[in-house]
Formats: sequence, C-alpha cells, structure tokens
Amino acid sequence: MPKITLEVSEELSQQLAQVGDRLPELLALSLQQPAVPAQIYRYILNFLASNPTPEQIAEFKPTLEMQERLRTLLARSNAGELTPTELKELDEYERIEHLVVIIKAGNLSYLTSSP
Repeated sequence: MPKITLEVSEELSQQLAQVGDRLPELLALSLQQPAVPAQIYRYILNFLASNPTPEQIAEFKPTLEMQERLRTLLARSNAGELTPTELKELDEYERIEHLVVIIKAGNLSYLTSSP
C-alpha cells in the first residue's frame, strides 16, 4: 500500500491523532462527491421548509435546469453512453423523484377532501 507524507499544523496533527486508524476511511469519504449538486437538495429542502400549501405541493416540480439535466442523462442512458458517475447521478434523480411522489401522494387526501 502506498504511503503519503504530509506536513500539517500542530492543531491538525492533534485532530488527526484523535481519528486514529480511521484516517484512510475519512479521506476516502471526503473525496466522494454527491451524486447531484447540493443546490438540488437545497431547492427541495427550502421548498419543504417554506410550509407549502397542499396546492403548492401538488404543483412542485424540478427547476428548468434540473429538467434539462435529467433529459440529457436519459438521452445518454438510452444511447448506452452513461459514464458510471452519470449513472449514479441518474439513480439519485430517480430516488429524489420517488421521494417527491411519496410527498405528493401523502398530500392527495388534502386536495380531494371536501371542506
């Protein structure tokens, strides 16, 4: 296994000593990028935190930028041209869509009930 030598501050050295033998794991985790950009999660969380009405929940949809990216990924998938990173991104978009469907389905009774 390769070894890497780094010069770090005394403060960082003390923090790393507390991590112990988990340092390789933590370094690997810190290098992983989220499957989709953080602003997508932020967009959804900001919407949910705004205390939307049942009607707003029913009308919630991805931004135009998100829709375009999804179209691109689907086209590349259909052509068999997705990279492993793009496949992870497409899978994450599917998970997000599933979550939104669950939220909307849970909201359905509010939209269909009579006052």
